[in-house]
Amino acid sequence: MTQENQTADLSMMLEARERRAMQQTQLLSEYGCTLVSFSMNIAGPVKNSPLIRRGFALGSARLRAGIREIGGKILFHTEISEVTGCEGLYVTDLPADSVKRLCVGIEEATPLGRLFDLDVLTPEGRKLERPTPRRCLICGRPAAECARSRSHTVEELQNAAKALLRDELDRTDPDAIARRAVQSLLYEISVTPKPGLVDRAGSGSHNDMDFYTFLASASGLYPYFRTCAEAGITSSGEAAPSVLAALREAGREAERGMYAATGGVNTHKGAIFSMGLACAAAGRLPAEERTRPSAILAEAAAMCAGISSRELAAKDTEAAKDAEAPSQATAGERIYASHGITGIRGEAEAGFPSVAEYGLPVLEEGLRRGMSNDRAGCGALLAILAHTPDTNMISRGGLAAYGRIREKLLTLLEKDAWPDTETLEELGREFEEESLSPGGSADLLSLSWFLHLMREEA
Repeated sequence: MTQENQTADLSMMLEARERRAMQQTQLLSEYGCTLVSFSMNIAGPVKNSPLIRRGFALGSARLRAGIREIGGKILFHTEISEVTGCEGLYVTDLPADSVKRLCVGIEEATPLGRLFDLDVLTPEGRKLERPTPRRCLICGRPAAECARSRSHTVEELQNAAKALLRDELDRTDPDAIARRAVQSLLYEISVTPKPGLVDRAGSGSHNDMDFYTFLASASGLYPYFRTCAEAGITSSGEAAPSVLAALREAGREAERGMYAATGGVNTHKGAIFSMGLACAAAGRLPAEERTRPSAILAEAAAMCAGISSRELAAKDTEAAKDAEAPSQATAGERIYASHGITGIRGEAEAGFPSVAEYGLPVLEEGLRRGMSNDRAGCGALLAILAHTPDTNMISRGGLAAYGRIREKLLTLLEKDAWPDTETLEELGREFEEESLSPGGSADLLSLSWFLHLMREEA
């Protein structure tokens, strides 16, 4: 039986309160600093559910961010999720009165804050009182008065709490997904040195764009990614392939915005497709599944079922009938017609295996080993490029050039999965001499960053 299907009786709640008091005493003795105890005000015997856990996570994030914003440090924190509810204990070096003002502000800043119970204890163990009484979820009168008079039923209070949780989370979830998407694009362009690509050090094999071109482009894509996330959330009960069709016009509008921001330069057309798809896939999932890269990639694959045959094979047939068509086709469509390589559509339909098997594992292993974002990111980029045909590379240099580079990379990465700066710069010079640019792999590096950052939300 899962936690959300269980009820907490009086003895369980008393036991949880006693355990919490013992932990508080121990932490106050050990640290001698201000202590915050956080739980949720949930009426009735069911104290835990996916919705409640998400609300608790949001409150915890706001508390931790608030402490940092006013110059404090969190010396220790622990969080638990039990049948008796979600609880968190946080030790900070800030004065207790400053922390109390912060906590009252969090409780009153949004309607959801009325469900947050943030108690602040001084280093001596004294609980600080609120300057004003808590308000009832339903009528706005002092909550203590309503509780004494039993003005509202448990069911009414439960329904009010669910409504507060759903309203706040429906508003913040698309923002969180879109924020991670933009952050991922900014991380990708910042990773340096990337052979053949624009980065902080230069423009690589490109003479029509630079680092700031990408910043201008990425900063304008937040509304599009939010739209994709919202589309995913609102379509979670519909068939997956239908969502992709619904995103088409939003994608075209995002491309128009990109060209306007960059003066007609294509910086993120591939990312508009792949990252927009990932945002919608994340939105379609239950919140607790959004931290699992495999779940996001599987949902993206379901959304793209049949896209290669539907879009590439069909256009190939049309091109064979119309001599004018090949000149109007995109680079990816021309490469499919010549070599049968499905490119980003095939990647998406298969659940982005280049990201799941190479990009993300290499990125996260590098970070786990303490490498910089630059070195871990470059390793992930080369791993993707070595194992996945990059249509941008093939378009610029031909299939033979890509094959030669691929063999070189496989040999190089066998010695060191995260090449040093000197090796990367040498590769960069070779790419620039041949005007090669792994732009498709860069889009997949962005997606690797996105999945990593979504996992970090847990």
